[in-house]
Amino acid sequence: MEINGKGAIVVGGASGMGKASAQALAAAGARVAILDRESSDGKEIANEIGGLFHAIDITDFEGAEQALAAAVEDLGSLHIAVNTAGGGTVKKTLGRNGPHDLDTFRQVLDLNLVSTFNLNRLQAFHMSKNEAEDSERGVIVNTSSIAAFEGQIGQVAYTAAKAGIAGMALVMARDLGPQGIRVLAIAPSLFATGATAGFTDEQVAPLVADAAFPKRMGRPEEYAKLALAIVDNQMLNGQCLRLDAGQRFAPR
Repeated sequence: MEINGKGAIVVGGASGMGKASAQALAAAGARVAILDRESSDGKEIANEIGGLFHAIDITDFEGAEQALAAAVEDLGSLHIAVNTAGGGTVKKTLGRNGPHDLDTFRQVLDLNLVSTFNLNRLQAFHMSKNEAEDSERGVIVNTSSIAAFEGQIGQVAYTAAKAGIAGMALVMARDLGPQGIRVLAIAPSLFATGATAGFTDEQVAPLVADAAFPKRMGRPEEYAKLALAIVDNQMLNGQCLRLDAGQRFAPR
């Protein structure tokens, strides 16, 4: 899909990989709306790139529907959606204090998997209204993790959620193929975002020791480059692409 002139939404676009994606999409000529928490730097980032900002709580599913609809109305159309918001916690299935509590497990699934599906079904609805361009109406890019494939000890909830996002890609692509909408997921390894952005070289070294090359954390702009390549290449569809420098997580 040609990016220039298209309407794009980046959920989680106020920081990290989402911010880099919003900046890259705007630089490529897209009309960009950043959706992120009210307390985020989303307004400032949107102003910097000449885009729009709409506050969203992705775990407020009805509110998220309204925020998305408002953003699409302001953009005029939705052709590209990049979803990067999420998070996790560390708890074992059975720990010193007993079994993993169900509330936390559900919260992590809501924050990552359920919210992603909620956004996807609504994004696809808005995209379906577009006039087809080379038979295509939209592209959805979700964010999984290599934890979906090699989750570490204590990541059972996060791994389940991210594996669900990876697993949805093909089925959703098949569901939405008749509408000309593609769906993919990106599975990053450790990236310099959030708390990890301030790590020293000494702190990073053991975390990336099992990477093939390069032995460093990923950079947000590298995620953005892949997201834009996905949008550009119509033959990419229905899969989860690892972005991991050949790294495979060890149990710890």
